[in-house]
Amino acid sequence: MIGIEAIERAAERLRGQLLDTPCVESRTLSEIVGAQVFLKFENLQFTASFKERGACNKLVDLSEGGAHGVIAMSAGNHAQGVAYHAQRLGLRATIVMPRFTPGVKIERTRGFGAEVVLHGDTLDAARAHALALAEREGLAFVHPYDDEAIIAGQGTVALEMLDAVPDLDVLVVSVGGGGLIAGMAIAAKARKPDIRIVGVQTSRFPAMVNAVQGTHHPQGTSTIAEGIAVGTPGVLTREIIAREVDDLLLVDEGDIEQAVLMLLEIEKTLVEGAGAAGLAALIRHPEQFRGQRVGLVLSGGNIDPLLLAAIIERGMVRAGRLARVRVSARDVPGSLAHITATVAEAGANIDEVHHQRAFTMLAAQNVDVELVLQTRGREHLAAVLEALRGAGFEAVEQR
Repeated sequence: MIGIEAIERAAERLRGQLLDTPCVESRTLSEIVGAQVFLKFENLQFTASFKERGACNKLVDLSEGGAHGVIAMSAGNHAQGVAYHAQRLGLRATIVMPRFTPGVKIERTRGFGAEVVLHGDTLDAARAHALALAEREGLAFVHPYDDEAIIAGQGTVALEMLDAVPDLDVLVVSVGGGGLIAGMAIAAKARKPDIRIVGVQTSRFPAMVNAVQGTHHPQGTSTIAEGIAVGTPGVLTREIIAREVDDLLLVDEGDIEQAVLMLLEIEKTLVEGAGAAGLAALIRHPEQFRGQRVGLVLSGGNIDPLLLAAIIERGMVRAGRLARVRVSARDVPGSLAHITATVAEAGANIDEVHHQRAFTMLAAQNVDVELVLQTRGREHLAAVLEALRGAGFEAVEQR
């Protein structure tokens, strides 16, 4: 069994090999959620993820044991952590990725010197191929989470957090396969037995919650938190989580989107969906953390730019800062100019304008003008709508 000694050895081994990332209070987030929130910025690691810790610890083990080549299966952060530290240690690295893996992740992994093999349409298919290649070519397989050295490496996050903030009441950690929370729970409970450990999964991939709590939540097919989209929890990690973790919570996609956007706007830090799951839990379940000193791990920052753009746009819609408005008017010269002037005087900006003549129930001489507006928020949007109505137009927000 993994104990605090293995994690402390990993911490010694990792010293100078990767960042001791900041763990600092966010006063603004603390005010919003009603708890004192401390953020551990693992998104600042060189490969932008905590996965480097376990990968480096495992690869040093293998290197000292005489291994010359390693193989891993991953579509994301584990791949980059293994590739980067294998290159540093002079080990040959092969990474098997599913064919659907985004090109930017493939190229980034190759950029760290690894050979990338694309195989299968699922992670399970890629894993099976990686294991077959490992046996055929004599490579050491590096599991992303179900491995003692990996778990010990990830546990060093908790040691650093408690060194920085010794009186934390609770650690909130995202859960996929469970390597991070398993290692952190062992380390934190050894250092501070009364600390509470809370794991967070997306409701679309609740495999660990189902396995540990005996529930039967259905599994989805996709999530913006792809880093924790694990269908089969680890054997080692499940056992540790069942023993050491105090609670497991589920969050929705909207909670994660909101958390990504809050971290971007408030902390000016870029965090992927999986990395924002802890904050999402504070948003979804504030009563469980109110008044406590809470440590959150921002576990990674590798997010697709197009996904980030969609999250930002959807967040602006929820906040009323981007709104679609339908204005009904007489279809005569000058009507559009009057509408746009009214919007401008109310202080809003127009992104898009579309005249709707055919698909409307208005009289034939009337027109629906659909506007997409930038506003300062809900109150400002209401003021813009009131100004349009005051100018004699019918105006409603379209959801």
